Amino acid sequence: MFGTWAWIIGALLVAIGLIGSVVKRLPISFSALYLLFGMLLGPFGFGLIHFDITRREHVAVLEIITEIALLVSLFAVGLRLRAHPRDRIWRLPLRLATLGMLLTIAMLAVIGAWAMGLPPGVALLLAAILAPTDPVLASDVQVDDTQDRDRTRFSLSGEGGLNDGAAFPFVMLALSLPGAHEPGAAWLRWLWLDLLWATLAGLAVGWGLGWLCSRVVLALRKRLGGALGMESFFTIGLIGLAYGAALAVHGYGFLAVFAAGIAMRHVEHEENQDVAPDEVLGAMTPAEHERAAVHQDKAAAYLAHTVSEFSLDLERLAELSVMVVVGALLSTRLLRGEYLALGLALILAVRPLAVAISTIGVALQPAQRRLIAWFGVRGIGSVYYLAFALAHGADPRYAALLADATLCVVVLSVALHGSSATPLMAMYRRWRGAAKA
Repeated sequence: MFGTWAWIIGALLVAIGLIGSVVKRLPISFSALYLLFGMLLGPFGFGLIHFDITRREHVAVLEIITEIALLVSLFAVGLRLRAHPRDRIWRLPLRLATLGMLLTIAMLAVIGAWAMGLPPGVALLLAAILAPTDPVLASDVQVDDTQDRDRTRFSLSGEGGLNDGAAFPFVMLALSLPGAHEPGAAWLRWLWLDLLWATLAGLAVGWGLGWLCSRVVLALRKRLGGALGMESFFTIGLIGLAYGAALAVHGYGFLAVFAAGIAMRHVEHEENQDVAPDEVLGAMTPAEHERAAVHQDKAAAYLAHTVSEFSLDLERLAELSVMVVVGALLSTRLLRGEYLALGLALILAVRPLAVAISTIGVALQPAQRRLIAWFGVRGIGSVYYLAFALAHGADPRYAALLADATLCVVVLSVALHGSSATPLMAMYRRWRGAAKA
């Protein structure tokens, strides 16, 4: 069996490597290709993957896979956002990840309770699962590089990084509702611990560790010529350290990892101010790489660059792994009218309305507001929260419904957003170029 899987996965990776540059120009995303490949391996195809999301052991595996994928992606996204935390450019993604997500949860919960006839707790849980946008599958609409300050791309990137952690308290609230014997005490605990403390603790721990570890590495390299190489170990170690430390103090690990990535980029930004990392490093020969790692002026840019490159590779592998599994999970049960209607309502009505309200007073061009409203991509974050909910107390009577509805919305999002990302972003770049001319 291992030999079979070796050649199957090997063939997929080689094929993606060969056609990657072609796919980037086509109106189809890598996520959609991985999804189709998963379907071929699952019950729709050769039956090599048998995954039942209603079985506890399978749910546990799915939770771990999606958790790792999100951790890698959140760190990578944080590293790409080269803006000071007090920069005004952060205001829009913060609005989208807080007010926008709250409005999304409220509207989806109403749809679930009123249109689908779900109990309030289940409706809220489904809404919280579907609320976060995805930092992995939205890569085509994220910032192009660390110098990219386009408000549309920066906001979508920042929102995807923030709300994958910000959705956690609402999932916890929905899971606690059926068994809350003391409503007053339960609500207070949720407000102070699950919402305020866990959010702030996660951000603080992640930022502190990202900043401290980056400064220690730079000090060792600049002063002693040590701590060289092994950026892959450092990357994985920092992700694990930030995540584990945040959980140890009952903070949200996803927010901690995202903050750790931002903190590392902030250290590089402090060192180089307004000079782009590529300009700091310049064109380097292989022999110059080692000197750049310990150079007084280049060490920070070199560290951030190498860690970012490794993180991006991990992110691509994580995306492939999760979407292949999701493809293998698909069945004809997902093609129910109410699930498709829920997905269309989220994409065509709920998301645009939430964006319109949460961006009131923000100076955005109509084209920018429309793109932000359209690209509320749902993906790996929602699959993780689904697996987490099923593994941690969701009503088993509604397990199949939650799974089918979530997967249907994710597939619909991959199809619609994946096919439109390349042409729409190309049009947007042309519009931006004409506006600057």
